[in-house]
Amino acid sequence: MRLTVERKPVKVLPDTKRVIARFFFNGEERAVELIKKIMALDNAEVWSLISPLLQDFSKRHRNITRKLLHNCERVKYYIEAAGYSFKTLDEDCKLLIGSYFTHEYSIESAAFFNPSIVPDPDQTNLEEGQLRVIISFRAVGEGHVSSVVFRRAIIDSVSNITVIPAGNYIDEAEKVHNLVYNKRLFLTKAREADISEQFLDMVTEKLEDRFDYDHLKRVVNEAREKITDPETLRDLTQILALSDSYRRITFSRDTDISDRVIFPISDFESKGIEDARFVKFTDENGKVAYYATYTAYDGSHIMPKLLKTYDFYEFKTSPLNGAGAKNKNLALFPRKINGKYAMLSRIDGWNNYLMYSDHINEWDDPIKIQAPEFPWEFVQIGNCGSPIETDCGWLIITHSVGSMRKYSIGASLLDINDPSIEIGRLKDPLIIPNPDEREGYVPNVVYSCGSIIHNDDLIIPYGLSDHSSGFATVKLQVLLDRLKSGG
Repeated sequence: MRLTVERKPVKVLPDTKRVIARFFFNGEERAVELIKKIMALDNAEVWSLISPLLQDFSKRHRNITRKLLHNCERVKYYIEAAGYSFKTLDEDCKLLIGSYFTHEYSIESAAFFNPSIVPDPDQTNLEEGQLRVIISFRAVGEGHVSSVVFRRAIIDSVSNITVIPAGNYIDEAEKVHNLVYNKRLFLTKAREADISEQFLDMVTEKLEDRFDYDHLKRVVNEAREKITDPETLRDLTQILALSDSYRRITFSRDTDISDRVIFPISDFESKGIEDARFVKFTDENGKVAYYATYTAYDGSHIMPKLLKTYDFYEFKTSPLNGAGAKNKNLALFPRKINGKYAMLSRIDGWNNYLMYSDHINEWDDPIKIQAPEFPWEFVQIGNCGSPIETDCGWLIITHSVGSMRKYSIGASLLDINDPSIEIGRLKDPLIIPNPDEREGYVPNVVYSCGSIIHNDDLIIPYGLSDHSSGFATVKLQVLLDRLKSGG
């Protein structure tokens, strides 16, 4: 018999008005010809075009002039190729050129789903029994490109949920910084990305144990001058793209959490950033950081990655390495277990695995701990976010796939000291798609990337058929008692 689950009336829907200004480029030849046409305009014509454009789009973007000037600078090479000096251009001309190399992208136009949830670092000015939370979502726009976006919400003393309305603007990171690379880890990831050993041998000896992006670029450019083979030249491009997977991104302090979008910034995630599983992680000294595992996808390769932040203004991204960092569905435990980091994974696509590591970016020796058992999970089983620590053990919210590719949400309980031991698993799903939840981009799917406990309730935000998101609650003790009795 299924447990009683309360579905909340709150729904979070995709909003087509949520747009960002992105760089737009149609090819080198067209760029040069376009710039020539713009430069043929006199000052009055330039002003007559750029003035109404700024008036129009300033209502839709926080600082459209900064974006246009930046995009103009990105085509500096083609301005020079067209026969003009970038330095001598006045600001109006730069703004107009930038506008022709910019387009709006609606980040939520297709879907807004697969949420995860963590306590907000700021818990001030709340009433008794309230909890302020940050909810991350997978937003999908044109071309099915996924990004990570956020909303703030308040959960009250009886588990009612109020999602704070989003702001008027949404921005990408203000600054993007390359990090210093660990040579061993970088080369390991390069091999996993199918970059040839022959090419890696060429560059390895020229890299220090720790190196920065500028040094890597010099090594690559030196190698490029000696290479004519197309496959090796491809590897040159790939290794620079891989270096972009290690980044630190910073958002302006005057942005609301709903204003910030983590959009793909490297070639290895060009087709999307999928299903971020956020967790509040506490180290042995009590220091708190927020981590998220997510899937970077370039159309052919899947790259599991790690996101780290302390304040949701500055984020550090880096790839996950090792035999256990394969496929999708990685979820970090909220603390170390017996002195080691712990992670759930699904390396083969249909079973749940457990891994331990001394280093948060290296994951090897996965141990299979769960396989599909019941008809509603015969196709596959995986996690729905990071484990939740309880007095009875590690509570794992799971997703499973059954007949007709129908997704359900279930739950398992693992031993607190040895999570490879399953104490109990629900024999029936916790959540299945209701009739009004079945329709969407991918029908018959309920899916979550993280849950939270508040006031003795388990609160599960979940995606509805890869289109929108809702919330459900279940009494924690009732769930735990069922799991302790075997499910």
